[in-house]
Amino acid sequence: MSYLRNCVSGEPVRLLQVKLGVPADSQFGPATEAALKAFQQKNGLAVDGVAGPDTFTSLGLGELVLLALGTTGATVKKLQEALGVPADGQFGPATEKAVLAFQSAHGLEADGIAGPNTLIKIPAFAGQISAAQVTASAAPEAASKKAATLPSLDPKAPAQPAPAKSIWSTVKGWL
Repeated sequence: MSYLRNCVSGEPVRLLQVKLGVPADSQFGPATEAALKAFQQKNGLAVDGVAGPDTFTSLGLGELVLLALGTTGATVKKLQEALGVPADGQFGPATEKAVLAFQSAHGLEADGIAGPNTLIKIPAFAGQISAAQVTASAAPEAASKKAATLPSLDPKAPAQPAPAKSIWSTVKGWL
């Protein structure tokens, strides 16, 4: 799952900051969190200061959406409805199986993760993810860009660097 929250850094955070209209320093800090909470409040999203699939979709950041086992929310429910599985908003084994089948049927890498390359093929997501976003997310980043880091779910563990190849590989690398 791709989530951006306090203490995360890198290109995905910079993209989020640009959309939120805060200084784009690639560091998710208090100003980014405050702007994110205000956006979430204004748009009827869970106000938790964490950017996940529903927030990314609302912001037009389709290239950052990754749906995988354990992901929840309206974006998962929309995916489930499009794939014809029970739509409870919880990405579980039945949803993963449907994603795998969809990916196989459409010549995609069958990994069970619904990211930009998969979602762009689903008509229900057509207006939210563009071919330009998928192409941009698959293109190598400039070597000078910082690799993103994601804090471990264990608060005592240090942040782990993610690969600095592209936004897509960076986010997918967190899984």
